Amino acid sequence: MKNTVALFILLLISLPLISGCAAVIAGGAGAGTVAYIKGELQTNLDASLEKSVEATKLAVDNLKFIKISEQVDSLTGEIIARTAQDKKITIKLNKFTEKTTKISIRVGVFGDQSLSQSLLEEIKEEL
Repeated sequence: MKNTVALFILLLISLPLISGCAAVIAGGAGAGTVAYIKGELQTNLDASLEKSVEATKLAVDNLKFIKISEQVDSLTGEIIARTAQDKKITIKLNKFTEKTTKISIRVGVFGDQSLSQSLLEEIKEEL
């Protein structure tokens, strides 16, 4: 019993130390699952690559980010923007199926989960 309690306390103490690298998964398994892994938010959108790219560009404009570059072809897309605080935002979109697009969002070098989630919500609003 003492070992179990000690292990539990050790786990609770170490959680903040490893949380930056751990995966945070919301929404259960399957479609709609959002994972935040090593500073990058990843999920699938229920939309074609073309629609996802357009929604992403609108979301970047709506949030008043400054679009730095945009590279899109028939299979992938990458949009790079900056916030008013000069944080770099990299949004990568990959065609998964005709009606599904994989999206990943990274803010800065180490990530910003809150900002990534806000951007994702704005993209979903535009879809």
